[in-house]
Amino acid sequence: MADTKIVAAVQLDIKLGELDTNLARVLAYTTEAAGNGADLVIFPECSLTGYQMDSREEALSMAQAVPGPATGSIVSLCQELNTHVIFGMLELSGDRLFNTSVLAGPKGVVYAYHKNHVAFQAVDRFVEKGEKPFELCDAPNLRIGLELGYDMLFPEAARVHALMGADLVAIQTNFATTGLVERSARVTTTRAIENKVYLVWSNRVGQERGYPFRGRSKIIDPMGMVLARASDDNEEIIYAEIDVTKARAKRITHFANEWELDRFADRRPELYGIITEPNKP
Repeated sequence: MADTKIVAAVQLDIKLGELDTNLARVLAYTTEAAGNGADLVIFPECSLTGYQMDSREEALSMAQAVPGPATGSIVSLCQELNTHVIFGMLELSGDRLFNTSVLAGPKGVVYAYHKNHVAFQAVDRFVEKGEKPFELCDAPNLRIGLELGYDMLFPEAARVHALMGADLVAIQTNFATTGLVERSARVTTTRAIENKVYLVWSNRVGQERGYPFRGRSKIIDPMGMVLARASDDNEEIIYAEIDVTKARAKRITHFANEWELDRFADRRPELYGIITEPNKP
């Protein structure tokens, strides 16, 4: 029996350092998406702040606690609309700065994920790496894995989420330049296929300090079919209906009793030991 939900990805033109403006637009787009039936609305990485900070001091000036004022506003709207939202922000925890993805819903902040794979670029030069293993978070009958930016280029992240039972992997990015976005578009499809999960990729558009962001957000089904795709440069919302039961049925039958695959039951983890060793090729 199908268990369907509507998911939305918002391709946002984020304004660097304009927290009030960005928050207002997150709230407005959430209202629009929920009005169109969305059960889950996903925004890009650093959707409240922007990404191209030049110093730790600049980044700290835009960071907030979780929970805090921004998360409180989004939770209040989730309560009003009975929906869930995933958004990106800079989080200040004591004197520690994190690039954070937050899942908020009618019951409050459900989960806050600290970016684990941190490249030497933009604000990520000034944040700390996440310290917790990847985990799942839950919306009603929907198990979600959260990834930010550079995380998506490590196949282990999505595989861990899938092994934990993820129905959907949400990837939020601030990817600039056409070449990077084209490569990332291929990666997102691959991650969906190899893990048989729904994948929602929310990238951004606009420019920050000379860097052009190239959109192309997508929603992909567990067989790698693109259900919705955004443009290169427009701020927009894309939607898709997903069926959770398709992500949970890992066995693939092409011809019954002749050609059947199960990418999880057929794994050989005893052969993969080197993957967890901290070595370099």
